[in-house]
Amino acid sequence: MKLYSYKQIQEIEAASLEERGTSMVELNATLGAEAAEAIADVLAECGCKPVVFAGPKRCGAIALSAAKKLVKKGKRPRVYFFNIRGTSARPDTLAARDAYLAECGAEGLEEVTGNFSMPELSSRDLVVDGLFGSEIEGPLGGAYQALVRRINESGARIVAIDMPSGLPADGAPGLINRNIIHADLTLAIGVPRLAYFPAENAELIGQWQTLDAGYSRKAAADMPVGYYLIERKQVRRILSPRHPDSSKADYGSLVIFAGSYGMMGAAQLATRAALRSGCGKVTCHAPRCGYFVLQTAAPEALFEADPGDVYLRDIELRHNYSAVAAGPGIGTNDATIDALEAFLKVANANSRAVVLDADALNCIAMRPTLLDYIPVMSILTPHAEEFDRMFGTQPGSDARLAKAIEVAMFHKIVIVLKGHHSAVVRPDGKVCYNPTGTAALATAGTGDVLTGLIAGLMAQGLSSELAASAGVYIHGMAGQMAEKTHGSYGVTAGDVVDNIGRAINSIMN
Repeated sequence: MKLYSYKQIQEIEAASLEERGTSMVELNATLGAEAAEAIADVLAECGCKPVVFAGPKRCGAIALSAAKKLVKKGKRPRVYFFNIRGTSARPDTLAARDAYLAECGAEGLEEVTGNFSMPELSSRDLVVDGLFGSEIEGPLGGAYQALVRRINESGARIVAIDMPSGLPADGAPGLINRNIIHADLTLAIGVPRLAYFPAENAELIGQWQTLDAGYSRKAAADMPVGYYLIERKQVRRILSPRHPDSSKADYGSLVIFAGSYGMMGAAQLATRAALRSGCGKVTCHAPRCGYFVLQTAAPEALFEADPGDVYLRDIELRHNYSAVAAGPGIGTNDATIDALEAFLKVANANSRAVVLDADALNCIAMRPTLLDYIPVMSILTPHAEEFDRMFGTQPGSDARLAKAIEVAMFHKIVIVLKGHHSAVVRPDGKVCYNPTGTAALATAGTGDVLTGLIAGLMAQGLSSELAASAGVYIHGMAGQMAEKTHGSYGVTAGDVVDNIGRAINSIMN
């Protein structure tokens, strides 16, 4: 799915209305009715009383239309329509107000034209934020700022229409979060906004779902973008069904250079994840101390012993593997860094793409010259701290993403920036966000699982870009499945491994 800037969405919407011969008033009414269904679902879950705040712009029109539908459903919302001095509201918002009055009467609706007395709000309320949506360029001020703080501090459940009020559609680093609505659920109009994905905005957006705006397929397709959302249907296309007459030789071979004394868990997690990916044959190259660990934890994998007893001293390809990964649990011993350097030089000379994670990235951070030897189309999978160690401390996720785009384009590699919505940064500078995942994945070893999964997909013939995109999507879904069984506190990396096959099966079916 393409992700558009606010300006691009406006252009697509205008073209769509013209193509369908539909007015903005009609579209707002349709979106409002759809929003009301989503709000009603939340009300059914929490048993709260709805309180609707409708602003003077297009978001307010949708909120008023939703309120009208809620009245028809017997929900009896309190509705506050902000039309300061009686002149600030857009014509389509006024039309939505008039439609509400015509069908529901004035009971329950307060039109705010001047001074406003803050309403009483509590945890027993569900606030519908329809104040400004995307139509704001800077921070909220004055009474609106005070209202937002009252809403945030009330303990009420919050559903935001389009965007949490106070947060511009394309993001705005540095805004004070207490002056922005903290939504539990955000209802995207047409497509999710770019501001949904930076890590700093996670607590503002909450969960999100999309309202069908009926955008013109042609207008949307013709609009050039640099950002995408990985979709289930895309991953399904990437994962080809298996032929009944196939063998393990048809699904590739992978070697993972991993492990050291005290960190063999990382090696076995990566190995087990690669096996669950469907890779035909997986070999773990590890120090001799890891033999019994690997053969016990992953008997389906082959073990290749390094000359080193407790850490890697020889990272060298001894067979013609389909894919190669290095990093989980290898440590940062000087001899290991030397071995990694020698390996990368050979891989670079042979244009052999590799997957690099964890301690391989820490080794590169300690010896930055290794960056020059990373083969083109290799995949790096850093979390924020690992990325900053390699490329310098970044002030926030927007700056980190910009730096990742710069690095990916310069070195012609793929960077997976792991986080709330992991971003797959391609060598052409385009970015694919992952919508799956859960806070339950914030536990040791899940990054090693992702490494093995991505490398296993590469071994089966997927390109670096496709393996990275499919890998983060499957990994996130496996985490969600694990959470359903073990809860957000109880998930371990091993649970994620155990759900990889189920996740793939769910996607394929």
